[in-house]
Amino acid sequence: MSEFHGSASRGPQERPDRTPPPATRAKGLRQRLAELRGPDVPATSLDARALAALAANPGCHRRALLDGAGVDKVRLAGALGSPSGFGQSQFALTRGNAFEARVKADGGAELLRLVHARLDPGAEAPARAAVPDLSAPGPEGRTARTALALREAARAGGWTLLDHPMLALEVAGSLAFLEPDAVVVHPDGSWSVVEIKSFPMVDGSADPAKVGAAARQAAVYVLALEDVARRLDPAPRVRDRVLLVCPKDFSNLPAGSAVDVRKQRAVTARQLARLTRVETIADELPEGTCFAPDLSREELTAAVEAVPAAYAPECLSACELAFHCRERSRAADAVTRLGRPLRAELGGLATVGAVLSAAHGESGDPADPTVAALRRAARLRTEALTLAGHPPAVPAPRREEATRCL
Repeated sequence: MSEFHGSASRGPQERPDRTPPPATRAKGLRQRLAELRGPDVPATSLDARALAALAANPGCHRRALLDGAGVDKVRLAGALGSPSGFGQSQFALTRGNAFEARVKADGGAELLRLVHARLDPGAEAPARAAVPDLSAPGPEGRTARTALALREAARAGGWTLLDHPMLALEVAGSLAFLEPDAVVVHPDGSWSVVEIKSFPMVDGSADPAKVGAAARQAAVYVLALEDVARRLDPAPRVRDRVLLVCPKDFSNLPAGSAVDVRKQRAVTARQLARLTRVETIADELPEGTCFAPDLSREELTAAVEAVPAAYAPECLSACELAFHCRERSRAADAVTRLGRPLRAELGGLATVGAVLSAAHGESGDPADPTVAALRRAARLRTEALTLAGHPPAVPAPRREEATRCL
């Protein structure tokens, strides 16, 4: 029997099986996060893709907490009535797995050839390579086995291919386990990250947006590898160029390209360091907050709204809760839904209504540069419409028109 069920009295509406007990300082973080997920709800692993997206929006406490607690945001979005449109299709996953298997066939011979050609042409050709067994029970065991294999490979010399190693990285006080496609140890003892993607590389180049996303994801792996290297003496060098492997010209043949991730690594490290620690966010939640998927929509909505969010249009391609947060942002008339650059330009004007009111001289300090710029823009628009023979009317739904223009 749980020790938390021994309170003085129980009302007929009390549900001890689903409502977590109040948080206390004495509880460990892992127990607190398990209570937020709900009883017997398994944690969803936090991968490099999620960390890269989290680093791109470090001000979103909602995502930091939900990811840190291992909440399944896909199920949560469905329970909230805003199903996620984010993620890969089953066809894309199957195609990607088949391509990765081809790249790693024959002990990774083709993969090592691409690493040698693109990242380390001065080293001896990889005629043969060690492929250590990284199997171990649980993510902690796999992480320890990977660290041991990396240390042994760095000391042994020669080429070593680590297929799906497990790395760990602490983010905002919570430990994330990461699984890159491959890590290669070079004959000089240095380490390289390999990212295998299913989008095509046509005439030696791929979609810049997809390459950028892959580079940000690889930068997370580089940070985790650096954490392992720091614990060794001497510390091996983690290369800042990663190998991106894609299908060549829509075929199933692999093509490789070296991608410099120094910029992405620096930005990701800085943004992850800015994240508020998960336990700090959890301590500010109301007692009884829980994200269990079997709760009612009203209860889940209240739990989600208790955690501050920082929605921006970029979230639509990076977060499962983006549709829910966009709807809430619209309901709040927030300007953040129009993009971070515009929000930064508007200073203290946080709602569309406040922006329109300032632009039409109904509120705001004329000495404020933002207010002055808005009024000048409104005046220029009026003059342009008048010269074009379309004098602007001032109907009641003026706000809706301006919102559509924005």
